[in-house]
Amino acid sequence: MPFKSGFVNIIGRPNAGKSTLMNALVGERMSIITHKPQTTRHRIIGILTGEDFQIVFSDTPGYVKTPRYEMHKAMNRFVEGTTNDADLMLFVFDMTEELEDDNPVIEVLKKTKAPILLILNKKDLVAEQRAQDVQGWWKKRIEFAGSIAISALKNEETEALLEKIVTYLPEGAPYYPPDQLTDRPERFFVSEIIREKIFILYSDEIPYSCEVAVESFKESATQAGEPIARITATIYVLRDLQKAIILGKGGAAIKKLGTYA
Repeated sequence: MPFKSGFVNIIGRPNAGKSTLMNALVGERMSIITHKPQTTRHRIIGILTGEDFQIVFSDTPGYVKTPRYEMHKAMNRFVEGTTNDADLMLFVFDMTEELEDDNPVIEVLKKTKAPILLILNKKDLVAEQRAQDVQGWWKKRIEFAGSIAISALKNEETEALLEKIVTYLPEGAPYYPPDQLTDRPERFFVSEIIREKIFILYSDEIPYSCEVAVESFKESATQAGEPIARITATIYVLRDLQKAIILGKGGAAIKKLGTYA
């Protein structure tokens, strides 16, 4: 059987489950997941290599219906650009969400030249009839190569989805070594983990626009020989009030963040 390899881009609205899906397919935590919309701000690449295939997944930021800030606009433009460099597109739709004719993703999908798979996510939260209705609604608006209802969180039908994906890959040599899981450096994932813990610990007090820069990352061992990482990171926020919240009384909050991360 000839080897197949290709680029698969995942798009959808914020909180549709794109990051959860990529993590489930790759089998590793590549993207951070929180309740906040647009947690994914960068294009995260996850690589899955099998005996006769290699898939290079790209998890993209959620597409915003009404971008209010320049960052939202830039992220939307970035998502629009991903339609030009994929062998296959995965459009993830949260079936608990309303069906809207003014969904901005519709126009993005219409411009896509690559085949598109409709991924109806969160099947564990809806009735079978709802899944059929949602599928029918979308198929009236976009020409999909195929569709499947899944639960990314519970790993339901993700193996069946993976089999579908492989059928659309072109024949070709792998782009990356078989043991490589991503093209991102280790420091990137350290900063993303810290950012995830900020969202979880501080909830809505800190906006998702905060940024984390890893200044140093050193791996060593304790006296007992257990591995330990010593990380120095800087957290950037927009306002002094947010800085005070991050620190907490007597530095208690930032200490908790450091332990949690």
